[in-house]
Amino acid sequence: MKQTIAMVVLAGVVALAGLTWTDAAAQEATPPPKGDIYMLTTCPVSGEELGSRGEPIIKSYGGREVRFCCEGCVSKFEADKEAYWKKIDAAEIKEQKKLYPLDTCLVSGQKLGSMGEIVDKVYKNRLVRFCCGECPATFEKDPANYLKKLDAAVIEKQKDSYPVKTCVVSGEKLGSMGDPVDYVAGNRLVRFCCKDCVKAFEADPQKYLSKLEKESAPSSEGS
Repeated sequence: MKQTIAMVVLAGVVALAGLTWTDAAAQEATPPPKGDIYMLTTCPVSGEELGSRGEPIIKSYGGREVRFCCEGCVSKFEADKEAYWKKIDAAEIKEQKKLYPLDTCLVSGQKLGSMGEIVDKVYKNRLVRFCCGECPATFEKDPANYLKKLDAAVIEKQKDSYPVKTCVVSGEKLGSMGDPVDYVAGNRLVRFCCKDCVKAFEADPQKYLSKLEKESAPSSEGS
């Protein structure tokens, strides 16, 4: 009798363990979306231009990338993360507001500002704007789905006015190697000739964004 009870209890434990493992496996199968690359051109600690002291130091905190001008700034950041996150968020909100493609809340669909002050949140280096303080919690439950919608809105709004017809990395004409690759970072559309060029861009975004801005600037010839 005791052996029978023990076997039943053991079977229950195994079943529970199996259920827990299955749930964990399901969660691992749908990981949170990869965050955007760090799009600011300066170190959040020193304020110096990235690259001014050699190759930037790249760190990730909870899946969110930060780039520093030197190793010394990493330790300073980690000693007071809260203050530096606020500084980074403020800078990213300021920059990305200019490019934000929607005038409605990504979650509720309500017009931004129709329910009071707009709520600006930075999710892994991406600005997301909400109509009220309740919508960010809904967003956090399924960020991948909402970010897909935001990516699509960025591409739709910026694609027709994209300033250059060549890949910012390779210089090849867009479409010469198949359909162009549309990539969104910091609510900005960047177009590449192929997927290989995305890796080069992510390694040094400031270099290629500077090149893109230079190539898209109006020509001064004849002025």
